[in-house]
Amino acid sequence: MKIMILILIAYLLGSIPTGLWIGNSIYKINLRDHGSGNTGTTNTFRILGWKAGTVTLVIDVLKGTLATLLPAWLGLESSWPLVIGFFAIIGHTYPIFAQFRGGKAVATSAGVLLGFAPAFLFFLLLIFGIMLYLYSMISLASVTAAAVALLGIAVFPALNFLLYDYNGLFSLIIVCVASIIIFRHKENIQRILKKEENTVPFGLNLSHQNKE
Repeated sequence: MKIMILILIAYLLGSIPTGLWIGNSIYKINLRDHGSGNTGTTNTFRILGWKAGTVTLVIDVLKGTLATLLPAWLGLESSWPLVIGFFAIIGHTYPIFAQFRGGKAVATSAGVLLGFAPAFLFFLLLIFGIMLYLYSMISLASVTAAAVALLGIAVFPALNFLLYDYNGLFSLIIVCVASIIIFRHKENIQRILKKEENTVPFGLNLSHQNKE
């Protein structure tokens, strides 16, 4: 019963559509009608500005971290924190409070890793930052970090680097989360191939996308 309650709490936490609620309540702007139509951090930054974007980012990350830490605080050890955290990611991606149309899982996934494997997260953030600087695309940086995470769970334990043993459940959830992130960015990938993807106003833009 305790596990089921925590799963429900994690899903409901993840389902909080931060950017959508901030836009509707404070700015009187529905994010679904602007930019990419997505309610996640990137579109919030683009449409509502850096203040709203920063708040959205912090809350979306904390949703994953809180869901991951709750089981540990209640004495549930082993891999339960990771399992519970995964349901926050599902909630963020398919939120009950927003007609099951949510974000692209990046921020809340980072929050789960922050609570369960922070060193691995910081490595992925480094990859994200490098790709963002080189190509000026949050979408490409996100997809690349997801792909590197897949490579990491396969290679790092053998190298005794950041991940020190093969954890089957951790690997399974990383595969699921990375797949969700890549799938949710399929339209971005298509625009990248056409050199029509939106870019941020910094970085090298090495693939020469059309800037927004």
